[in-house]
Amino acid sequence: MLKHRGFPGRLPSTDHQFTIRRASPKGATKLVARERYRDRSAGDRRADAGFLAALIEHFGDEPFERGNLDAGRLSWLLGREVLPVGKLDPTSYEQLLRVDLKRAEANFPELFAPEASETFRWDDEDFEEEDE
Repeated sequence: MLKHRGFPGRLPSTDHQFTIRRASPKGATKLVARERYRDRSAGDRRADAGFLAALIEHFGDEPFERGNLDAGRLSWLLGREVLPVGKLDPTSYEQLLRVDLKRAEANFPELFAPEASETFRWDDEDFEEEDE
């Protein structure tokens, strides 16, 4: 499993995780596109926005490997802002994904506003530590 060095491990000041520490011996958790209903909590919506902001900052619109990115967090964006490259293998850590920037901007316009660079500040403690 590829570990994305420099990717934030969680949303600051919350328990919303963005990465996992190690591969599961039972295999990768299945990615399933989840429906985002209007009544989701503000914290969940902020976690979606923060995770998407981190994906855009880290990968842009280039393909990236799923690796140690959290399956639950990816599932909230899958099929909309995050698309599979090729056929989706929902249980593969090697699955290539990419961010659809047009859909991301349509669904999360606050991330593309001029003042957006101040919205999510990633502290050193938020980044995944290397544990070899």
